Amino acid sequence: MYKVYGDIQSGNCYKIKLLMSLLEIEHEWLHVGILKGETHSDEFKKMNPNARIPVLVLNDGRTLTESNAILNFLAEGSELLPADRLLRAQVLQWQFFEQYSHEPYIATARYINKYLGLPDERRAEFDAKQDGGHKALAVMEQQLSKTDYLVGDTLTIADISLYAYTHVAHEGGFDLGSYASIGKWIERIEQHSNYFAMNS
Repeated sequence: MYKVYGDIQSGNCYKIKLLMSLLEIEHEWLHVGILKGETHSDEFKKMNPNARIPVLVLNDGRTLTESNAILNFLAEGSELLPADRLLRAQVLQWQFFEQYSHEPYIATARYINKYLGLPDERRAEFDAKQDGGHKALAVMEQQLSKTDYLVGDTLTIADISLYAYTHVAHEGGFDLGSYASIGKWIERIEQHSNYFAMNS
């Protein structure tokens, strides 16, 4: 059985939990307290020297880090990772977009607000994240106005990667009300069998 070290309220960790639920992959979930500094213990850094969650521990004890790498590993051979070469590259395209154009704005703003309580000394940083976050949402909205999911008409790990922080973007100060296609996409994902809510 796989072991996953993470915090379910972290979008990067929630991605893994959602995928494992959708694919009915048995696993043990081990909570790691980010604010308690638990990722910086010597024991944890043996699994991930970068001191970040999530960490997937395989049955033979080997480990895998970085949320999107874990998604690709777990989804191999399933309907959530296309076999077609171009479609698979498009999945990766959206996952790179998530890490470089989406998460640095939406996830960071959410962290400052939800985890830290929007302290005065980080208010300017929080405000500075808004434009970049809305730019990323606009790119997603444009695609989702054409297709039901980010890569064609079926759910893939590209959607799981971006759903994780998008569906809680309001916790980072982003109003999704003007993104109708994103709203419908969120509803579609939440209607899938074995869907697991972040606040379950």
